[in-house]
Amino acid sequence: MSALPPLPFGPSSLGLRPLSSRLIRIRSRVGPQVRLRALGPSLALLSLLAGCVPPPPFAGVGRTAPPGAPPGTCWDTVIVPARVETVTDQVMVAPAVKATDGRVLEPAKFTSETRQEITRPREETYFQTPCPHALSPDYIASLQRALAARGTYSGAITGALSAETRAAIRAYQTPLGIDSDTLSLRAARSLGLSAVELTE
Repeated sequence: MSALPPLPFGPSSLGLRPLSSRLIRIRSRVGPQVRLRALGPSLALLSLLAGCVPPPPFAGVGRTAPPGAPPGTCWDTVIVPARVETVTDQVMVAPAVKATDGRVLEPAKFTSETRQEITRPREETYFQTPCPHALSPDYIASLQRALAARGTYSGAITGALSAETRAAIRAYQTPLGIDSDTLSLRAARSLGLSAVELTE
C-alpha cells in the first residue's frame, strides 16, 4: 500500500503561524510589569489592613521586660547567680559495739561525705533603663560629665559608651542596688539626665 502524497497546503500556506510560536509570543507579552499592575490594588488593600492591626503589647519595650511593662518602656535585668556551697557531713557507717553492761567495746565508725548544696537560688530582677534612641552622643557626654563630677569617671568626655564609662556606671549605681553596667533610669534621674515623673 503506497503512502499518501503530502497535502498541497498547510498552516503557512493559509497564512497561519504555528500554535507554539503564538503561545510563546503571548507569554512574552505578560511580563513583570503586567503582573505588578494586576497586584497593585491587592497590595494597597493589604497595606491598609496592616495599618489597622494594633501593635503587639510590648512593641518598643527593650530586650527584656517584666510582665505588664508599659509599651514604649525599656528594661534590662540584673542576674544574681545561685550560690553553691560544698557541705561535708559525717555519716556513721557502723554503730558502736557495746557490752551487755553498756560498756563501749568498739566506737562507732564514721566517714565524711561531701555534697554540693544550693544555699541561695538564682535571682533575676528587672530595672528600667533609658531607651536606646535617647542615648545620643550628647546624652552620653552629659552622663560622663555627671559621673566625673561624682568621682566615678576619670576618662575623656567622648560621648561614646566606652568600657570605662560602663565601669563608672556600675560603680555609681551599685550602691543603689543595681549591680549592672547598663544605665538604669533610676541612676539617670538621680544624675539629672532624665525627667522625674511627678506623682499626684
